[in-house]
Amino acid sequence: MKLRTLAITIAVLAILSVAAFLKDRPQPAPSDDSRVGKALLDPDTASRAFGLAIADQGKKVELARNPDGSWRVSSYFDMPADFEKISRLVHDLNEAKVERFVTSNPERLAHLEFKDSSIALRDQAGKEIWSLVLGKTSEMGNGRFIRFGVGPKAFFSNLHVWLDTDAKGWANAQLVGAKPDEISRVEIPFDGGTQVVASRAKKDAPWAAEGVPAGQKLIADQVSSVLASLTSLRFTDTVDPKDAAAADAAAHMRTFKLATFDGRTLTIALGRKPEEKKLKPPVPDAKQEAAPPGKAPDVKPEAKPAAPEFETIPAGPVFAVVSSSDAHAPINDLMKRRAFQVDDYTFTRLPQKPEELLEAEKKGK
Repeated sequence: MKLRTLAITIAVLAILSVAAFLKDRPQPAPSDDSRVGKALLDPDTASRAFGLAIADQGKKVELARNPDGSWRVSSYFDMPADFEKISRLVHDLNEAKVERFVTSNPERLAHLEFKDSSIALRDQAGKEIWSLVLGKTSEMGNGRFIRFGVGPKAFFSNLHVWLDTDAKGWANAQLVGAKPDEISRVEIPFDGGTQVVASRAKKDAPWAAEGVPAGQKLIADQVSSVLASLTSLRFTDTVDPKDAAAADAAAHMRTFKLATFDGRTLTIALGRKPEEKKLKPPVPDAKQEAAPPGKAPDVKPEAKPAAPEFETIPAGPVFAVVSSSDAHAPINDLMKRRAFQVDDYTFTRLPQKPEELLEAEKKGK
Protein backbone atom coordinates (compact mmCIF):
# COMPACT_ATOMS: atom_id res chain seq x y z
CA MET A 1 0.00 0.00 0.00
CA LYS A 2 2.88 2.34 0.81
CA LEU A 3 4.47 1.68 -2.59
CA ARG A 4 1.22 2.47 -4.35
CA THR A 5 0.85 5.73 -2.39
CA LEU A 6 4.44 6.66 -3.28
CA ALA A 7 3.88 6.00 -7.01
CA ILE A 8 0.75 8.17 -7.05
CA THR A 9 2.61 10.97 -5.25
CA ILE A 10 5.47 10.85 -7.78
CA ALA A 11 3.01 10.99 -10.70
CA VAL A 12 1.22 14.01 -9.23
CA LEU A 13 4.52 15.81 -8.65
CA ALA A 14 5.57 15.12 -12.25
CA ILE A 15 2.35 16.62 -13.61
CA LEU A 16 2.76 19.69 -11.39
CA SER A 17 6.38 20.11 -12.53
CA VAL A 18 5.37 20.06 -16.22
CA ALA A 19 2.59 22.55 -15.59
CA ALA A 20 4.99 24.88 -13.76
CA PHE A 21 7.51 24.64 -16.59
CA LEU A 22 4.91 25.47 -19.23
CA LYS A 23 3.68 28.40 -17.18
CA ASP A 24 7.08 29.90 -16.38
CA ARG A 25 9.01 29.12 -19.63
CA PRO A 26 10.09 32.19 -21.57
CA GLN A 27 7.74 33.06 -24.41
CA PRO A 28 9.09 34.17 -27.80
CA ALA A 29 9.04 37.91 -28.16
CA PRO A 30 6.07 38.96 -30.25
CA SER A 31 7.03 40.51 -33.60
CA ASP A 32 5.95 44.04 -34.26
CA ASP A 33 6.31 43.47 -38.01
CA SER A 34 3.21 44.82 -39.72
CA ARG A 35 3.19 41.98 -42.26
CA VAL A 36 2.15 39.35 -39.69
CA GLY A 37 -1.49 38.43 -40.16
CA LYS A 38 -1.68 39.90 -43.65
CA ALA A 39 -1.70 38.40 -47.14
CA LEU A 40 1.63 37.59 -48.77
CA LEU A 41 0.67 39.64 -51.83
CA ASP A 42 -1.86 42.47 -51.78
CA PRO A 43 -4.04 43.19 -54.84
CA ASP A 44 -2.59 46.68 -55.34
CA THR A 45 0.97 45.37 -55.71
CA ALA A 46 -0.23 42.62 -58.04
CA SER A 47 -2.03 45.15 -60.25
CA ARG A 48 1.20 47.15 -60.69
CA ALA A 49 3.16 44.12 -61.93
CA PHE A 50 4.43 44.11 -65.51
CA GLY A 51 6.89 41.25 -64.99
CA LEU A 52 6.82 37.92 -63.19
CA ALA A 53 9.84 35.70 -62.49
CA ILE A 54 9.69 32.24 -60.90
CA ALA A 55 12.85 30.35 -59.91
CA ASP A 56 13.42 26.94 -58.36
CA GLN A 57 16.21 24.34 -58.34
CA GLY A 58 18.43 26.20 -60.78
CA LYS A 59 15.69 26.89 -63.35
CA LYS A 60 13.86 30.13 -64.04
CA VAL A 61 10.89 31.30 -66.11
CA GLU A 62 9.98 34.89 -66.90
CA LEU A 63 6.69 36.39 -68.05
CA ALA A 64 5.84 39.93 -69.16
CA ARG A 65 2.62 41.91 -69.30
CA ASN A 66 1.61 43.54 -72.58
CA PRO A 67 0.10 47.06 -72.75
CA ASP A 68 -3.35 45.56 -73.40
CA GLY A 69 -3.21 43.59 -70.13
CA SER A 70 -2.45 40.21 -71.66
CA TRP A 71 0.72 38.31 -70.72
CA ARG A 72 3.45 36.59 -72.72
CA VAL A 73 6.11 34.04 -71.78
CA SER A 74 9.37 35.93 -72.33
CA SER A 75 11.44 32.79 -71.85
CA TYR A 76 9.41 30.77 -74.39
CA PHE A 77 9.47 32.62 -77.70
CA ASP A 78 7.22 35.41 -76.36
CA MET A 79 4.22 33.14 -76.75
CA PRO A 80 0.88 34.19 -75.20
CA ALA A 81 0.73 33.16 -71.56
CA ASP A 82 -1.96 31.13 -69.86
CA PHE A 83 -3.75 33.96 -68.02
CA GLU A 84 -5.76 31.55 -65.85
CA LYS A 85 -2.54 29.97 -64.57
CA ILE A 86 -1.16 33.39 -63.64
CA SER A 87 -4.45 34.25 -61.93
CA ARG A 88 -4.32 31.05 -59.87
CA LEU A 89 -0.81 31.86 -58.67
CA VAL A 90 -1.79 35.42 -57.69
CA HIS A 91 -4.89 34.08 -55.95
CA ASP A 92 -2.80 31.60 -53.92
CA LEU A 93 -0.41 34.35 -52.86
CA ASN A 94 -3.30 36.62 -51.91
CA GLU A 95 -5.09 33.91 -49.91
CA ALA A 96 -1.98 32.80 -47.99
CA LYS A 97 -1.23 34.74 -44.81
CA VAL A 98 1.91 35.56 -42.85
CA GLU A 99 1.06 33.57 -39.74
CA ARG A 100 3.99 34.42 -37.48
CA PHE A 101 7.49 35.81 -37.22
CA VAL A 102 10.07 33.05 -36.86
CA THR A 103 13.57 34.47 -36.53
CA SER A 104 16.15 36.97 -37.69
CA ASN A 105 19.03 34.97 -36.23
CA PRO A 106 21.48 34.11 -39.06
CA GLU A 107 22.23 30.69 -37.54
CA ARG A 108 18.56 29.75 -37.41
CA LEU A 109 17.95 31.18 -40.87
CA ALA A 110 20.60 28.83 -42.25
CA HIS A 111 18.52 25.84 -41.11
CA LEU A 112 15.36 26.99 -42.88
CA GLU A 113 16.77 26.13 -46.34
CA PHE A 114 16.37 29.45 -48.12
CA LYS A 115 18.01 28.75 -51.48
CA ASP A 116 16.86 29.76 -54.96
CA SER A 117 13.11 29.11 -54.70
CA SER A 118 11.50 32.48 -55.30
CA ILE A 119 8.72 34.52 -56.89
CA ALA A 120 9.30 38.13 -57.93
CA LEU A 121 7.23 40.93 -59.48
CA ARG A 122 8.63 43.86 -61.45
CA ASP A 123 7.11 47.14 -62.54
CA GLN A 124 6.96 48.56 -66.06
CA ALA A 125 10.53 49.85 -65.78
CA GLY A 126 11.82 46.42 -64.77
CA LYS A 127 12.35 47.35 -61.12
CA GLU A 128 11.51 44.71 -58.53
CA ILE A 129 8.49 45.76 -56.48
CA TRP A 130 7.88 42.54 -54.52
CA SER A 131 9.64 39.23 -54.02
CA LEU A 132 9.22 36.17 -51.90
CA VAL A 133 11.91 33.60 -51.09
CA LEU A 134 10.61 30.19 -50.05
CA GLY A 135 12.32 28.00 -47.52
CA LYS A 136 11.54 24.47 -46.44
CA THR A 137 8.07 23.09 -45.80
CA SER A 138 7.21 22.59 -42.15
CA GLU A 139 7.42 19.09 -40.71
CA MET A 140 3.66 19.22 -40.15
CA GLY A 141 3.14 20.03 -43.85
CA ASN A 142 0.89 22.97 -43.02
CA GLY A 143 2.94 25.69 -44.68
CA ARG A 144 6.38 27.03 -45.55
CA PHE A 145 9.01 29.30 -44.13
CA ILE A 146 9.33 32.50 -46.15
CA ARG A 147 11.38 35.67 -46.48
CA PHE A 148 10.47 38.87 -48.25
CA GLY A 149 13.29 39.61 -50.68
CA VAL A 150 16.72 39.60 -49.05
CA GLY A 151 15.33 40.84 -45.74
CA PRO A 152 16.84 39.45 -42.52
CA LYS A 153 13.53 38.18 -41.13
CA ALA A 154 11.98 34.77 -41.63
CA PHE A 155 8.26 34.16 -41.26
CA PHE A 156 5.95 31.20 -41.40
CA SER A 157 3.04 31.14 -43.84
CA ASN A 158 0.24 28.72 -44.66
CA LEU A 159 1.30 28.97 -48.31
CA HIS A 160 0.96 25.90 -50.54
CA VAL A 161 2.24 26.60 -54.03
CA TRP A 162 4.02 24.74 -56.83
CA LEU A 163 6.80 26.68 -58.52
CA ASP A 164 6.50 25.64 -62.15
CA THR A 165 9.74 26.57 -63.95
CA ASP A 166 8.85 24.85 -67.22
CA ALA A 167 8.49 27.85 -69.54
CA LYS A 168 6.39 25.90 -72.05
CA GLY A 169 3.93 25.07 -69.28
CA TRP A 170 3.10 28.77 -68.87
CA ALA A 171 2.19 29.26 -72.53
CA ASN A 172 -1.44 29.26 -73.63
CA ALA A 173 -1.67 26.00 -75.59
CA GLN A 174 -5.01 26.83 -77.25
CA LEU A 175 -4.53 27.18 -81.01
CA VAL A 176 -8.04 27.96 -82.29
CA GLY A 177 -9.77 31.14 -81.19
CA ALA A 178 -13.36 30.05 -81.76
CA LYS A 179 -16.02 27.98 -80.01
CA PRO A 180 -18.34 25.40 -81.60
CA ASP A 181 -21.37 27.72 -81.18
CA GLU A 182 -19.63 30.37 -83.29
CA ILE A 183 -19.20 28.13 -86.35
CA SER A 184 -21.63 28.49 -89.25
CA ARG A 185 -19.88 26.30 -91.82
CA VAL A 186 -17.28 23.53 -91.82
CA GLU A 187 -15.44 21.83 -94.68
CA ILE A 188 -14.23 18.31 -93.85
CA PRO A 189 -11.70 16.91 -96.36
CA PHE A 190 -11.02 13.29 -97.36
CA ASP A 191 -8.65 11.42 -99.65
CA GLY A 192 -9.10 11.87 -103.37
CA GLY A 193 -10.16 15.49 -103.08
CA THR A 194 -13.65 14.70 -101.77
CA GLN A 195 -15.13 16.63 -98.88
CA VAL A 196 -18.28 17.02 -96.82
CA VAL A 197 -19.49 20.58 -96.30
CA ALA A 198 -21.94 21.27 -93.47
CA SER A 199 -23.59 24.60 -92.72
CA ARG A 200 -26.33 26.14 -90.57
CA ALA A 201 -28.17 29.45 -90.46
CA LYS A 202 -27.74 30.03 -86.71
CA LYS A 203 -26.16 28.24 -83.78
CA ASP A 204 -29.29 26.31 -82.72
CA ALA A 205 -30.34 25.46 -86.30
CA PRO A 206 -29.82 21.92 -87.68
CA TRP A 207 -26.79 21.17 -89.82
CA ALA A 208 -27.36 20.70 -93.54
CA ALA A 209 -24.87 19.07 -95.90
CA GLU A 210 -24.05 20.09 -99.45
CA GLY A 211 -23.87 17.48 -102.22
CA VAL A 212 -25.02 14.52 -100.13
CA PRO A 213 -25.97 11.43 -102.20
CA ALA A 214 -29.68 10.73 -102.57
CA GLY A 215 -31.09 8.77 -99.66
CA GLN A 216 -28.35 9.94 -97.28
CA LYS A 217 -28.35 12.60 -94.57
CA LEU A 218 -25.81 14.18 -92.29
CA ILE A 219 -25.19 12.80 -88.80
CA ALA A 220 -25.40 15.96 -86.70
CA ASP A 221 -23.59 14.45 -83.71
CA GLN A 222 -20.61 13.58 -85.90
CA VAL A 223 -20.34 17.16 -87.13
CA SER A 224 -20.49 18.39 -83.53
CA SER A 225 -17.73 15.96 -82.60
CA VAL A 226 -15.51 17.24 -85.42
CA LEU A 227 -16.09 20.84 -84.33
CA ALA A 228 -15.31 20.00 -80.70
CA SER A 229 -12.00 18.41 -81.74
CA LEU A 230 -10.95 21.28 -83.99
CA THR A 231 -11.94 24.18 -81.75
CA SER A 232 -10.30 22.61 -78.68
CA LEU A 233 -7.01 22.02 -80.52
CA ARG A 234 -4.03 22.48 -78.17
CA PHE A 235 -0.34 22.04 -78.79
CA THR A 236 1.77 19.61 -76.78
CA ASP A 237 5.15 20.85 -77.99
CA THR A 238 6.73 23.28 -80.44
CA VAL A 239 9.78 22.99 -82.67
CA ASP A 240 11.63 25.12 -85.19
CA PRO A 241 9.57 25.52 -88.39
CA LYS A 242 12.47 23.97 -90.34
CA ASP A 243 12.41 20.81 -88.21
CA ALA A 244 12.52 17.63 -90.35
CA ALA A 245 9.46 16.07 -88.68
CA ALA A 246 7.43 19.23 -89.27
CA ALA A 247 8.51 19.31 -92.92
CA ASP A 248 7.52 15.65 -93.38
CA ALA A 249 4.11 16.31 -91.84
CA ALA A 250 3.52 19.30 -94.14
CA ALA A 251 3.42 16.92 -97.12
CA HIS A 252 0.54 14.89 -95.63
CA MET A 253 -1.93 17.48 -94.35
CA ARG A 254 -5.74 17.41 -94.19
CA THR A 255 -7.05 20.96 -94.38
CA PHE A 256 -10.29 21.82 -92.57
CA LYS A 257 -12.01 25.19 -92.99
CA LEU A 258 -14.30 26.80 -90.46
CA ALA A 259 -16.44 29.89 -91.08
CA THR A 260 -17.85 31.86 -88.15
CA PHE A 261 -21.11 33.75 -87.90
CA ASP A 262 -19.17 37.02 -87.64
CA GLY A 263 -17.46 36.47 -91.00
CA ARG A 264 -14.07 35.05 -90.05
CA THR A 265 -12.49 32.03 -91.71
CA LEU A 266 -10.20 29.66 -89.81
CA THR A 267 -8.04 27.17 -91.70
CA ILE A 268 -6.75 24.17 -89.73
CA ALA A 269 -4.33 21.76 -91.40
CA LEU A 270 -3.41 18.55 -89.57
CA GLY A 271 -1.01 15.87 -90.68
CA ARG A 272 1.97 13.64 -90.07
CA LYS A 273 4.36 11.44 -91.97
CA PRO A 274 2.48 8.11 -92.36
CA GLU A 275 3.67 4.75 -91.15
CA GLU A 276 6.14 3.19 -93.58
CA LYS A 277 7.18 -0.38 -94.33
CA LYS A 278 10.68 -0.90 -95.70
CA LEU A 279 12.24 -4.03 -97.12
CA LYS A 280 15.02 -5.29 -94.91
CA PRO A 281 18.34 -5.85 -96.73
CA PRO A 282 19.14 -9.57 -97.27
CA VAL A 283 21.41 -11.21 -94.73
CA PRO A 284 24.51 -12.63 -96.49
CA ASP A 285 25.13 -16.39 -96.20
CA ALA A 286 27.80 -17.51 -93.81
CA LYS A 287 31.12 -18.25 -95.46
CA GLN A 288 31.79 -21.88 -96.33
CA GLU A 289 34.43 -23.55 -94.25
CA ALA A 290 37.74 -23.99 -96.05
CA ALA A 291 38.36 -27.58 -97.18
CA PRO A 292 41.55 -29.44 -96.10
CA PRO A 293 44.39 -29.45 -98.68
CA GLY A 294 43.76 -31.90 -101.54
CA LYS A 295 40.03 -32.15 -100.83
CA ALA A 296 37.27 -30.39 -102.77
CA PRO A 297 35.02 -28.15 -100.70
CA ASP A 298 31.64 -29.45 -99.79
CA VAL A 299 28.91 -28.15 -102.07
CA LYS A 300 25.71 -27.47 -100.16
CA PRO A 301 22.41 -27.81 -101.96
CA GLU A 302 20.88 -24.50 -102.96
CA ALA A 303 18.51 -23.25 -100.31
CA LYS A 304 15.15 -21.77 -101.20
CA PRO A 305 15.22 -17.98 -101.19
CA ALA A 306 13.96 -16.59 -97.92
CA ALA A 307 10.71 -14.66 -97.90
CA PRO A 308 11.31 -10.90 -97.93
CA GLU A 309 11.25 -9.29 -94.51
CA PHE A 310 9.94 -5.80 -93.83
CA GLU A 311 10.52 -3.38 -91.00
CA THR A 312 7.84 -0.92 -89.89
CA ILE A 313 8.79 2.69 -89.37
CA PRO A 314 6.16 4.29 -87.07
CA ALA A 315 4.15 7.30 -88.17
CA GLY A 316 5.65 10.66 -87.27
CA PRO A 317 4.26 13.18 -84.80
CA VAL A 318 1.13 15.15 -85.73
CA PHE A 319 1.55 18.84 -86.51
CA ALA A 320 -1.08 21.54 -86.85
CA VAL A 321 -0.99 24.69 -88.96
CA VAL A 322 -3.69 27.24 -88.12
CA SER A 323 -4.44 30.53 -89.85
CA SER A 324 -7.13 33.17 -89.54
CA SER A 325 -8.63 35.51 -92.13
CA ASP A 326 -8.24 38.24 -89.50
CA ALA A 327 -4.85 39.77 -90.37
CA HIS A 328 -4.39 40.91 -86.74
CA ALA A 329 -5.02 37.47 -85.19
CA PRO A 330 -1.97 36.49 -83.05
CA ILE A 331 -2.06 32.92 -84.37
CA ASN A 332 -0.86 34.10 -87.80
CA ASP A 333 2.36 35.46 -86.32
CA LEU A 334 2.87 32.46 -84.05
CA MET A 335 2.78 30.06 -86.99
CA LYS A 336 5.72 31.91 -88.54
CA ARG A 337 7.84 31.46 -85.44
CA ARG A 338 7.18 27.86 -84.38
CA ALA A 339 5.80 24.55 -85.65
CA PHE A 340 3.12 23.15 -83.34
CA GLN A 341 2.86 19.49 -82.43
CA VAL A 342 -0.52 18.19 -81.21
CA ASP A 343 -1.78 15.00 -79.62
CA ASP A 344 -2.05 12.00 -81.96
CA TYR A 345 -5.56 11.23 -80.74
CA THR A 346 -6.80 14.63 -81.92
CA PHE A 347 -5.85 13.56 -85.45
CA THR A 348 -6.83 9.88 -85.44
CA ARG A 349 -10.34 10.39 -83.99
CA LEU A 350 -11.38 12.62 -86.90
CA PRO A 351 -13.54 10.85 -89.52
CA GLN A 352 -11.47 9.08 -92.18
CA LYS A 353 -14.22 8.48 -94.77
CA PRO A 354 -17.31 10.48 -95.85
CA GLU A 355 -19.50 7.52 -94.90
CA GLU A 356 -18.67 8.16 -91.24
CA LEU A 357 -20.57 11.45 -91.43
CA LEU A 358 -23.63 10.15 -93.27
CA GLU A 359 -26.50 7.77 -92.62
CA ALA A 360 -29.51 6.51 -94.56
CA GLU A 361 -32.61 8.61 -94.39
CA LYS A 362 -35.58 6.94 -92.72
CA LYS A 363 -38.40 6.31 -95.11
CA GLY A 364 -41.84 7.54 -94.16
CA LYS A 365 -44.59 5.05 -93.43
